[in-house]
Amino acid sequence: MAISKTFKANVVKEFGGDSKNTGATEVQIAILTAEINAITNHVSTNKKDYSTKRGLYKKVSRRKALLNYLQRTNITKYRELIKKLDLRN
Repeated sequence: MAISKTFKANVVKEFGGDSKNTGATEVQIAILTAEINAITNHVSTNKKDYSTKRGLYKKVSRRKALLNYLQRTNITKYRELIKKLDLRN
């Protein structure tokens, strides 16, 4: 259900440019997307796991807020990130 440290480090390196740039908005969105995908698979098989479903909703709303912030501040990075993560079709 949780993503591994090595996977998270690779995501940070890919989206942040540096392995220590974990606070960048793009990195936070990419990590949240990976976690959301993992939790979605879990929730689809375990229908009655309501606490995990609540955590999923919190992560989705956090990602939405970060995407809105990125859209307001830097529209080109927002569009690139949307394409790279394949979020909106």
